[in-house]
Formats: sequence, C-alpha cells, structure tokens
Amino acid sequence: RKEFVDLYVNYVFNESIRKPFEDFMQGFLRGCPARKWKIFLPVELQTVLQGHTKFDWYLLEKNVAYIQYKKLDQTIRNFWTVFHKLPEEKKKSFLAFLSGSDRIPGYGLEYFKFGIADPQAGNPDELYPFACTCSHVLFLPR
Repeated sequence: RKEFVDLYVNYVFNESIRKPFEDFMQGFLRGCPARKWKIFLPVELQTVLQGHTKFDWYLLEKNVAYIQYKKLDQTIRNFWTVFHKLPEEKKKSFLAFLSGSDRIPGYGLEYFKFGIADPQAGNPDELYPFACTCSHVLFLPR
C-alpha cells in the first residue's frame, strides 16, 4: 500500500503536470531569463515578483506629497483620520484604487510615494475622489 500511495502521489504532483509545467517554464524563461533571477534568494524573488504585503500605514502618510493642499488642511486631516480607522482590507483596497495593486512594489514602502491633489472643481460636492494609477495621485475634492 505504501508503494502504491507513493507512486500515486508522485504521479499527481509530478508526472501529470510535467508537460504543462515545462511549457509554462519555457514561456516564463523566454521573458525572464533564469540567469537574471539567480542573484535573488527565494524570499527576495518572491518580494520582487509579488511586492510587500506588510504595511506601515503611518509611513505611507509621511511619504505623501500634497498638491494644492497643505498637510494641516481640514480635508487632509479628515482623510487621514478616516483612513487610519479603516480595517486592514479596506486600506489595501484604497492602495489598489490608488496604484492598481494592493501591494507595495519590491523597492519598499519607504520609497513608495503618492500625491493628494485638489482637482479644483467649481463645485467639489459634485465630484467623487478619483485616482491616476500611473502617477499615484489621488484627486480629493475639498
């Protein structure tokens, strides 16, 4: 029985997926040559590919650049008060809204910067907040 179980497990986890995995590996290595990835430890490679998953939200607040706003404006103070009260998943959703990803790129949170800008609308009550994900700018009406 042990031999049967060992052979079956080997088939399910190795033999049955060998061809699809080899096809995937060939395509992956065409775009990302293996010699470039060998400089990383596995945990470093995971961070490079997936980004950081642990956040210091106060450091994120510290790295913000304000455009047509000042740090002590009431709108900004209200924003950060509400933001810090959000549950972790909502904060990650905000990050995805702002940058297109709920993770911080591999270079780290201390270097991740974004801006909060005033869209300078005639009637700010008619605007919703919106973001430019390419440049990491949140347009926050007053």
